[in-house]
Amino acid sequence: MAPLRSVIAASLLFLSAVSGHFELVTPPSLEGDSMNESKEGTAPCGGGTPDLAKTTDFHVGGDAVAVILGHPQSYWLIRATLDTKAAGNWTQLFPIVKQSGRGNLCEPDVTAPKEWVGKKGFIGLASKATDGVLYQCAAVNFVSGANTALNTATCNNGSSVSASFEDDADLKALIGGSGSTTSPGPAASSPNAAPSVLGGGLPIGSVAATAFFLLVGAALL
Repeated sequence: MAPLRSVIAASLLFLSAVSGHFELVTPPSLEGDSMNESKEGTAPCGGGTPDLAKTTDFHVGGDAVAVILGHPQSYWLIRATLDTKAAGNWTQLFPIVKQSGRGNLCEPDVTAPKEWVGKKGFIGLASKATDGVLYQCAAVNFVSGANTALNTATCNNGSSVSASFEDDADLKALIGGSGSTTSPGPAASSPNAAPSVLGGGLPIGSVAATAFFLLVGAALL
């Protein structure tokens, strides 16, 4: 029973770590497992230091951006830049989204400019909630095509999460610089990933899993 108890305890510690603000899950945050919530309000990348030494692929024809929200509501801006220090020239990749409900939100078809293929840069998430605007970034290598390997294990939406497109002036102000653009709207959902929550599909996601761990953890600890 002890190993199971340890797993549950670790799970609860992880959940408590992300419950306060938000975590960028996909692409992986610059901070990895060392996220410092107290620095999330620091632009442009929260506690993460912009560094392109280690990147993950991001498909310009459509790829996933997934977050875990610890607040009951937030507005999301998904942006990107080729600036090596993430200091400016931010391009909006997807319409601003208003999320209601704590838990996972994944958009499986975020696109980027085709001319970025072969270049490195940063995907930036800005969240506007009750505690102001918070930031996280991921270092990426922009590649061609769409990500066809997505599935509900890596891209899922919480069962209590709803979302809609809704502009926000504070987040709009974070777009700027030479060559910056805005996205006209979302791409079609990938058949292999969780349906976009904005399209009405809501598979049971990590919110249910969170409840399970909390209940089991309370019984065992």
